[in-house]
Amino acid sequence: MEYQIFLISISFMCASIFIFIFRKLNQTQKSTNLLPPGPRPFPIIGNILELGKNPHKTLTKLSQIYGPIITLKLGTITTIVISSPQLAKQVLHENSQIFSNRTVPHALYALNHDKVSVGMLPPLDLWKKLRKICATKVFSTNILDSTKILRQQKLQELLDYVNEKCNKGEVFDVGEVVFTTILNSISNILFSMDLTHSTPDEKSQEFKNIIWGIMEESGRPNVSDFFPILRPLDPQRVKARMTNHMKKVYKIFYGIVEERICSRASKGDYEVCNDVLDSLLNNNNIGETTSELSRNEMVHLFQDLFVAGTDTTSSTIEWIMAELLRNPEKLTKARKELCKAIGKDETIEESHISKLPFLQAIVKETLRLHPAVPLLLPHKCDENMNILGFNVPKNAQVFVNVWAMGRDPTIWENPTMFMPERFLECDINYKGNNFELIPFGAGKRICPGLPLAHRTMHLIVASLLRNFEWTLADGLKPEDMNMDEQFGITLKRIKALRVQATSSP
Repeated sequence: MEYQIFLISISFMCASIFIFIFRKLNQTQKSTNLLPPGPRPFPIIGNILELGKNPHKTLTKLSQIYGPIITLKLGTITTIVISSPQLAKQVLHENSQIFSNRTVPHALYALNHDKVSVGMLPPLDLWKKLRKICATKVFSTNILDSTKILRQQKLQELLDYVNEKCNKGEVFDVGEVVFTTILNSISNILFSMDLTHSTPDEKSQEFKNIIWGIMEESGRPNVSDFFPILRPLDPQRVKARMTNHMKKVYKIFYGIVEERICSRASKGDYEVCNDVLDSLLNNNNIGETTSELSRNEMVHLFQDLFVAGTDTTSSTIEWIMAELLRNPEKLTKARKELCKAIGKDETIEESHISKLPFLQAIVKETLRLHPAVPLLLPHKCDENMNILGFNVPKNAQVFVNVWAMGRDPTIWENPTMFMPERFLECDINYKGNNFELIPFGAGKRICPGLPLAHRTMHLIVASLLRNFEWTLADGLKPEDMNMDEQFGITLKRIKALRVQATSSP
């Protein structure tokens, strides 16, 4: 009797489990049918192999087949890709509360950076505090106005370097020297000191290599991001290498902070720097739990500012120079505007930007064609959401393909052509209000460094164009230039822009 009861119980349990699994599978199938369209995924790996070396281009082609919202299965991660301004507005603006979270790449778990990174934190208390600090102590109009003399000094060092190359008749890599200039501009705003030099010594080259290493690992395709179950194994050693880079940069930053604290506490006269570090220390009682930012939070914020601010801006300036050299008539037109708007013996300053509409149009056109972060940083859906009649499931990863939007023929006439004049006929800007041009993002997660990037791009390009005439190195002709892109955390040129400058008459 007991044996029969046992068999009946086992049979009932098996039947219940079977019914439960069947219902779950049926629910999953119904849910899947409501997902946005997309290519059929392979078992286990999903659509990973379809991405190729340039995912932004692959996703653009897929959007032309399946529409402005598509679904991909990247390993175990459901990924939604948005490729139209209207849907981007829904995600980044109208439903910003639902889509403001991030999916965090495994590399950024190094040293728990994900827990203190202004770029990766969920929009809660610490994120709000860090954003407020960025807005008030780093990128506010008053702060940027007060630090413009520092940027002017770094710009002059760049011009002196180019002039030296000019006198020697030597070629050089535009992207690399601009990278150094921007890196030192940021380090002076933060610490009142240079961290690298145009003529690199061992110490400054090490710091540049660390920053480059962090950016490289951040943008590297990582199997742990497609299959989170593998993260404890770190099969590609991406997190391990990132940890090594971060330890080095944090040692440098901790040393700078400690030295400043000791200097402020010394009995001798302390020379006030009025930089970001001083501002943070003025509002901190280091060591007390009531401090605005802990030392650990400071150094992680400094890393975010360096990594986000240097490579994106220097890459954009390199693309600007490349497009102008490839289109000499646009370069000539820009130089004529500069000569007309600014006196020959007058130093170009940030206040001149408003007098240079064609230069502003050149910057916009370059950002349209070559957005520094072509898919923006990944967003995460915090609850089930309906967009255009499709289900965007909770925890889905969401990309906004601004590269595709910048080359959409339904938005832009002759979208693959470099035509700055198109922006002289409209008042579209990249400050997050016009969703057809959002290279810095929009909504809550818009890049906090946009005000500094805006000033830096225009000032450097204007100064380079006004002070020098430019030719491509190695006898290369404009029509033969390689304009291919290399996908990563930023959209770089696959081939560095080597140029030769001559003094402008």
